[in-house]
Amino acid sequence: MKPAPFAYAKPESVDEALAILAEHGDEAKVLGGGQSLLPLLNMRLARPSVLVDLGGIAELAGITSNGSISIGAMTRQVEVEQSAEIASALPILPAALSHVGHAAIRTRGTFGGSIAHADPAAELPTVFSALEGEAVIAGQSGSRTVGADDFFTTYFTTSVGDDELLKEVRLRRLTPADRWAFLEVARRHGDFALVGVAVVLTTDGDGPDAVCSKARIALSGVADVPVRAKAAEAVLEGARLSEQDVIAEAAAVAASAFNPEGDVHASAEYRKEVAQTLVRRAVAQAIETGARS
Repeated sequence: MKPAPFAYAKPESVDEALAILAEHGDEAKVLGGGQSLLPLLNMRLARPSVLVDLGGIAELAGITSNGSISIGAMTRQVEVEQSAEIASALPILPAALSHVGHAAIRTRGTFGGSIAHADPAAELPTVFSALEGEAVIAGQSGSRTVGADDFFTTYFTTSVGDDELLKEVRLRRLTPADRWAFLEVARRHGDFALVGVAVVLTTDGDGPDAVCSKARIALSGVADVPVRAKAAEAVLEGARLSEQDVIAEAAAVAASAFNPEGDVHASAEYRKEVAQTLVRRAVAQAIETGARS
């Protein structure tokens, strides 16, 4: 199939892009890497009157470090995956990116595009949630910052307005006290996950007897947005990481907190069972393998 007719604009600055968005409102659609939008256009599931290509705006791309890590929305996923800075500061990102489609997709796909697309089964929104990231959203009246918990609103929908665009994503560096893991179950490598989990544990002390001072567990594929399993996090916080019954309890609590929908790929019951298993394995992997920054 071919897309419905549309006008095409390729602004060279954020201000120019915002002016176009303000003029056309919800009739305009922003184009990042196109790996999600172009299939929707071709199937006519998206029919914008104006396509705003952000590929000519240099200020939207790149990785910068200033205490935290800032990733421009138009930064290609492969750049994040291969960045030495990211490997050192946020090794959970390349681990998650290895599950995103295939190399050709990551070469074109953008970091911010995946997060703004807000597919509840996607890897990057899940890690963004687990890392308690911040989204910098630009509008004509200025920029605002939205935390991960408030960024996603429902299926494929975020708090970015029709006359706004995602400018960059800010993530806190992992420290030597942090342990992490990313796991998912998909039908085939490169497919969207049936269920995925990103875990970040902050510990007091070293070794398996260390105490978990803070836990962050985010899941994909179990709700209309990537979600934090906050009740399960509370089970782990204050507990020794060597307590296997506590890990099992946290996994059970995580699975019981959500009521995923079944579809042609997996039933709701299967997703809940996989969620429990993945949380247990991810916590154990973070503890046992170190996976420390």
